[in-house]
Amino acid sequence: MVSKNTICLWYDGTALDAATFYAKTFPDSAVGAVHRAPGDYPAGKQGDVLMVEFTVMGIPCVGMNGGPGTPHTHAFSFQVATDDQAETDRLWNAIIGHGGQASECGWCKDKWGLSWQITPRALMAAVTDPDPAVAKRAFEAMMTMTKIDIAAIEAARRG
Repeated sequence: MVSKNTICLWYDGTALDAATFYAKTFPDSAVGAVHRAPGDYPAGKQGDVLMVEFTVMGIPCVGMNGGPGTPHTHAFSFQVATDDQAETDRLWNAIIGHGGQASECGWCKDKWGLSWQITPRALMAAVTDPDPAVAKRAFEAMMTMTKIDIAAIEAARRG
């Protein structure tokens, strides 16, 4: 049964592939029910995978194979708080290494066009530091990065 509040993500026939990748990559993630189309529809045929219920880090989602024409945008992203550089590297590299694309300041896109922010907790602590000079140094360091380098953020924080 679908949760009362569920994120619905639109895919072009690849919802099950995406859900399977997320379940393998992120903790507390799993693929649930796979629903097949009871009849033909504009983006597919009877029996094709229509919807996939899954969770990403405990967040309930539905992947809908709605067809082409509605790509993902930066207007929606998953922000993943990482605890250390090893976790940051693992998640970043999993997304990029599986057909994804690097962007700036810890952002990347997976091969399906969904945006992810791989955000170390150390970065958030640094850019929200109560000392404006510390926050500014950390922010300026982040602005030069693609994948976040925690050691460089900590060095900027220390001045």
